[in-house]
Amino acid sequence: MNSHAKDDEQLAQEATRGSREAFDELVRRYRDRLYRFLLGRCASRADVEDVIQDTFVAAYRYLDSYNPRWRFSTWLYRIAIRNAGKAADAVETVSEVDEQTAADDPLQDCIAAGDRNNLWLVAKRSLSADVYSAMWLHYAEDMPVREVASALSRSPSWTKVNLHRARKILTEEIQAQEATPAR
Repeated sequence: MNSHAKDDEQLAQEATRGSREAFDELVRRYRDRLYRFLLGRCASRADVEDVIQDTFVAAYRYLDSYNPRWRFSTWLYRIAIRNAGKAADAVETVSEVDEQTAADDPLQDCIAAGDRNNLWLVAKRSLSADVYSAMWLHYAEDMPVREVASALSRSPSWTKVNLHRARKILTEEIQAQEATPAR
């Protein structure tokens, strides 16, 4: 059976037994998905790359602690979330001078006009990091509520309530944007 026909849990079990090829396949399967997910949690693309690398190093190091009773993706995203939190703690905020300079730049105005219609960018601006992550994992990664709750170390009830609230917030934000002309 080739590695593409195996599910993540089978590959994780093989990697636990020492198969580098199985772990490499897991990296191939999740690298781009983690990248897209982490763009919403990290300050820069360089931070995303660092967090992805740290995530896969930690996953490899602690692979023997993975419990195949749970989806591999849940376990991996949980590591990524933890690493993104560590990276966020180390990031300095942008100075007001930098914000003013960006506000006077016509290119930034053009980018902002396109960004204001991007649902995921609106979500990133409007929601807390955990709620944004819940939305991403549920809607972009198609994880069931129970798995999202597990990845975020939250209860399924918290997850359901916050997904509902987030949808309401995003609906209101998008309606407000549509009612306000771009500058």
